Amino acid sequence: MNNQWSEFKLRVNTTAPVEKAFAAVATPGGLESWFLRAADIRASGKPRAKSDKIQKGDAYQFQWYGHPDTLTHTGKFISTDGKSVISFTFSQELPVTISIYRECDETIIELAETFDPTVEEVARNHYLGNIKGWIFYLVNLKSILEGGLDMRNRKVELKNVVTA
Repeated sequence: MNNQWSEFKLRVNTTAPVEKAFAAVATPGGLESWFLRAADIRASGKPRAKSDKIQKGDAYQFQWYGHPDTLTHTGKFISTDGKSVISFTFSQELPVTISIYRECDETIIELAETFDPTVEEVARNHYLGNIKGWIFYLVNLKSILEGGLDMRNRKVELKNVVTA
C-alpha cells in the first residue's frame, strides 16, 4: 500500500495577527469560538480557565455543536511552543499539529493530521471524514478571526450538514 492516506495538510490565510490566531487554537475559549461547543481542558485534573494557554500534557474532552452530549472526544495535548505551534491527539490517538506563521504579509494557519496507514480502508475512511470536517472548521476559524459569522450548526436535530 502506498501512503496516500497517511497524512494531509491544510492551510488557510487570514489577516489576523499570529498572536490572535494562536490564542484561537491554544486556549479553551479560543477553541470554543470556532471549533467546539465545549473544550474541557485539564492540567493535572484541574480545569484550565477559558483564556489560559494550553500546555503539553493537558488532557481534553471535546464536544461539538450539532451533536448530542453523548458524542465526546478525549485526548491530550502532545506539545506546544506557546506562541505558534500546538499538537494534540485526535483520530486513532494520532497527532494533529497546528502551525501559525507569516507568509506573503498574511498569517497562515496550517493543520497537519497523520493517520496509521497499516489498514488502508481504516486510514482512508478517517482521512476522508476528517479532511471534510477540518476544511469547514478552518474556514470558520478564518471567518471568526476576521470578524465574520460563526457558521456552525447548533441544532442537534439537523443532520448531515457540513457545518456540524
